Amino acid sequence: MDTLTDFIDRNRERILEELKSFLRIPSISTTPAHAADCRKAAQWVADHLAALGCRQIELLGSDTHPVVWAEGPKRDGRPTVLVYGHYDVQPPDPLELWESPPFEPTERNGDLVARGATDDKGQVFAIVKAFEAVSSNGEPPVNVRFLIEGQEESGSMVLFDLLEREPHRVEADAVLVSDMPYFAPGWPSVETGLRGLCYAEIEVRTLKSDLHSGLYGGVAPNAHETLVHLLARLKSPDGRINIPGLYQAVKRPSKKELEGWKKLPFNERKYLREEVGAKALTGLKGYSPLERTWALPTFEIHGIAGGFTAEGAKTVIPAVATAKVSLRLVPNQRYRTVQRQLAAAVKRLAPKYATVTVRFVHGADPVLVDTSAKPFELIDRAFREVEGRGVVFTRSGGSIPIVPALGKRRAPVILAGIGLPDDRLHAPNEKINLNQFWKGIRVFGRFFELMGTELHRSR
Repeated sequence: MDTLTDFIDRNRERILEELKSFLRIPSISTTPAHAADCRKAAQWVADHLAALGCRQIELLGSDTHPVVWAEGPKRDGRPTVLVYGHYDVQPPDPLELWESPPFEPTERNGDLVARGATDDKGQVFAIVKAFEAVSSNGEPPVNVRFLIEGQEESGSMVLFDLLEREPHRVEADAVLVSDMPYFAPGWPSVETGLRGLCYAEIEVRTLKSDLHSGLYGGVAPNAHETLVHLLARLKSPDGRINIPGLYQAVKRPSKKELEGWKKLPFNERKYLREEVGAKALTGLKGYSPLERTWALPTFEIHGIAGGFTAEGAKTVIPAVATAKVSLRLVPNQRYRTVQRQLAAAVKRLAPKYATVTVRFVHGADPVLVDTSAKPFELIDRAFREVEGRGVVFTRSGGSIPIVPALGKRRAPVILAGIGLPDDRLHAPNEKINLNQFWKGIRVFGRFFELMGTELHRSR
């Protein structure tokens, strides 16, 4: 541990400047205009790993959003850790809510504020620096392979296609994913479950073209009005999703898991005030907030487009309206099944006078992780040595679409990050706490060391 601390102390300013350089690249994968920036970020990662002694560095699968593949120095007989992360980020909108430019990393109150600071550039960079720390003599304690993609925020299709063609890329003794937070400050967690995702666009057409609202108001069907009524019927005010069959496959958490969640340091009032920032929590009654976010499906409306929304007034009856929606899925639900269920529900609820279509954008199945493998014991030990507390087992309400594919060769997938719950992922003023970042280098470096000794010894 002293070696890892010394490494940080000697290189703190350099490492921070490197991270800032990475964060300045606006690698927004959801926006085609930033395709060149995504390529630039991939090349930045590849060049950085090359400088650290990695070999067989490749940019795979795409000219614009390539997967970065790199292998550290080969250690015969040593276990292999596959590191997964992503260099792409969410759009920074709304820009007016940022206190500093989203792609100009700014230190503030012990945090580094920038888009991608914790999701996922800062977190995966902590693992990269941990690899550098344990490789100072050219011989890391384990074989480390990096699989860093550029489409996690937009469906991961390039990586899905790559792993379909080349499944050997995920052969390892453990897969390390750092794209999630502690449960609370001082409470590191390993996430045992991720919700899946079904993202779609629902389009309603009621007219051949927009019409004058004075001449035709009261007789012509309004696309916006029709869409709003449809969406309201898909989800009741009490939070129940009215899609037939949706809840049948839901697997409730075990009694042991629920008892473990009750012991977590969760303060509902603080959560409401500091994380949610609302006057009240919504959702199905009879379930705790943790159950609602970790173990129950959701239906959310992300945006509605159509008609006239510019400044000023234009009195039209819109002919077309579109809503972007998504469902989060929980264990035992399947993305393809939910696709069919949503399409059938929309068709059933659509009025006869409207043409309603559902276009599916991307999605993934939920994940439930078996934590009995030895590497989970070692990541717990690494956190105990650095943080002074072992991990708690939690779930996440979020999704990482590629995780099921990462474990297809039976390698245990460890979902353990160093972010904090208030890091504002996907929101303005996203940040990473710098103390957490430095701890992350020590935790992941220690994990590499333990994998190299304990797992190697047990073989």
